[in-house]
Amino acid sequence: MMKTFKVWTYKEGDIPLMHNGPMKSIYSSEGLFIEEIERKGNPVVANHPDEAHAFFIPISISNIVRYLFDSSDHPYNFLEKIQHIVEDYIGVIAERYPYWNRTNGADHFYVSCHDWGPFASRGNPKLFKNLIRVLCNANSSEGFVPMRDVSMTEINGPFNSIPGVSSGQSPYNRSILAFFAGGNHGYVRNKLFKYWGNKEDNDIQVHTYLQEGQNYTKLLSQSKYCLCPSGYEVASARATEAIYVGCIPVIIKDHYVLPYSDVLDWSQFSVEVPLDKIPDLKRILEDISFTKYLEMQKRLMEVQRHFIVNIPSKPYDVFHMILHSVWLRRLNVRFLSS
Repeated sequence: MMKTFKVWTYKEGDIPLMHNGPMKSIYSSEGLFIEEIERKGNPVVANHPDEAHAFFIPISISNIVRYLFDSSDHPYNFLEKIQHIVEDYIGVIAERYPYWNRTNGADHFYVSCHDWGPFASRGNPKLFKNLIRVLCNANSSEGFVPMRDVSMTEINGPFNSIPGVSSGQSPYNRSILAFFAGGNHGYVRNKLFKYWGNKEDNDIQVHTYLQEGQNYTKLLSQSKYCLCPSGYEVASARATEAIYVGCIPVIIKDHYVLPYSDVLDWSQFSVEVPLDKIPDLKRILEDISFTKYLEMQKRLMEVQRHFIVNIPSKPYDVFHMILHSVWLRRLNVRFLSS
């Protein structure tokens, strides 16, 4: 893939709604991808669209929301505005170039980490039925199609640098069984807090806010398992934060399609807990033998490189994992003219 796959990015459109995206915060995956795919000298970039195997639509849903959304707007009306912007862009490139029309968009893709990213293609199902959507909010109950769409890692990019990665504490020296700290919103977290929130249990630590002087990253690195429940949406940076410090993610989500699961077997380095088993969380984790835990933690450290951000990108990092997922879906495309 790395030697042959070429992507053409359409040049139409202007910053900040196109060709630019957030490089920091929870939407940083979107901006980092746009930055890297448009970087001069990137070997995956096609020199001419005729050489391309796939075509990138460089629209940033996050920036559309950031720059155009007004508090007086009704969300449903604004979602229609997003849909119109995307449809208008596709109308322009379909008129100027032959590439969209020859596959009905099946070799085209956009990238979005905003919660509203999936809704950009909702307004015209016929137009978007083939388009590859690369989304953080990969919820199969809300129209995410694993055979067509790509689940992308959500990364909470710090404001002073790219995300740091370490091995954390030794797996032999992690004193906390399971840890979570975050807001109590969404029905999954509500259930988690109902059974485990702020209890006097040193094994399962679930907090809304940390006490003064406590360090979030340090607590993650001292934990064997890091709880990754859904919030308002299935997308969350919790799993990548856990992976970055060698803490085994515990996925507590409904209808979530795990990132890069075409090639990564998440059962080898994470734990999935159904919602109805949240009350049994401690027993489930304690029933995992220490030998099994060590095997999972070793595999977690082996896959860590696939979630790392590099600027510029390096082989097998998160940028290449996204491209690989797009490439796998592009392999199934048949040109209408053939």
